[in-house]
Amino acid sequence: MSEIFGPTVQGEGPSLGRRCAFARLGGCNLSCRWCDTPYTWDWTGQANSGIAYDPRKELRTIPYTEVRDQLAAFDVPLVVVSGGEPLNQQGRLYPLVRDLRDSGHDVEIETNGTIAPDPRIAKLVRFNVSPKLAHSGDPKSRRIVGNALSAFAALPGSAFKFVCRSEADLDEVAALVHEYGLDSVWIMPEGQNQTALDQSLARLRDAAISRGWNLTTRLHIIMWGDRRGV
Repeated sequence: MSEIFGPTVQGEGPSLGRRCAFARLGGCNLSCRWCDTPYTWDWTGQANSGIAYDPRKELRTIPYTEVRDQLAAFDVPLVVVSGGEPLNQQGRLYPLVRDLRDSGHDVEIETNGTIAPDPRIAKLVRFNVSPKLAHSGDPKSRRIVGNALSAFAALPGSAFKFVCRSEADLDEVAALVHEYGLDSVWIMPEGQNQTALDQSLARLRDAAISRGWNLTTRLHIIMWGDRRGV
């Protein structure tokens, strides 16, 4: 576990602005150069920050019941499980999701879409799937896994959120949407401060709308900048 925090709001995608709490897990199977949470996985300084984080300081093992109780104490209707890549830990994640749903919480899982979901979890949550484009820096063979994307596309309620920098990125999105039959497509500008977000959004907005796709900003960046734990 990297972080547990709230009350806050969901900053991205279909639930933008909803009151929630976050459980952020550690570890990732990708290494996006622009990642905004490199402290969850980057132990060698691969991301643009160039910082090699120490997993002994950044991660800790916590019983799922303790995580559940901390999240429930925030008294919010929605829990977002993020990372890193949460589906690296599906076996351990299931009882947490099960208990949260039993207590009346909605649960969303943020995932890069490279790991097919456990059917037990898929029945309980909505997935916000964020396949990575070429500008992430990882080879396509790592960042695009066809059987996993097809599995998410078959689930009702899945949303597909793409981090884009320029209008040219939208052609890459269009190819994935066509190949895997993706629905509920959300285009999100890349940027870790409001100026960068505004510039990216200005480049993307008209072309994204003309293609029939949704737009999302990054509300938490607008509200708090690059602070952690908010």
